[in-house]
Amino acid sequence: MTLGEYGTAGQAGQMGQAEQIGQTGSAGQAAEGASVAQLVERLSTQVAALMREEMALATAEMKRKGSQAGVGLGIGGAGAVLALLGLGALVAAAVLGLASVLAAWLAALLIGLGLLVLAGVVSAAGITQVRQSAPPVPEQAVQSTMRDIKTVKESVHR
Repeated sequence: MTLGEYGTAGQAGQMGQAEQIGQTGSAGQAAEGASVAQLVERLSTQVAALMREEMALATAEMKRKGSQAGVGLGIGGAGAVLALLGLGALVAAAVLGLASVLAAWLAALLIGLGLLVLAGVVSAAGITQVRQSAPPVPEQAVQSTMRDIKTVKESVHR
């Protein structure tokens, strides 16, 4: 079994667990001939394998999210550079246009102050968005781990 066959580490891990159950039969059949020590050892081995698989799922998910964010940031950075060049041209045009009515230094001062006010408003909005964003959590891995814990608890209570 390879990761390529199942897509993600978590899917591969889940398939691995299904194969183990298929080899030993149901939990009741596996427990019939085994001693308590063997059952505890098997449980320990399976829990350790499950934790490794869940960590692999979380790692794969975070790598995928990180690379997607990196591509998005790169594209956004290129757009920001182009916008900055366009803004420079527009600022120069605004200063030259206002300089026909006012002194050139006063026109440049007014345009500069207006841009600083606009920059402050935009920055405040950006900071608010960052504060409201959730931390980057591997959601699929967390959900899968919670399902595993629930399954283990249910099987212990049977």
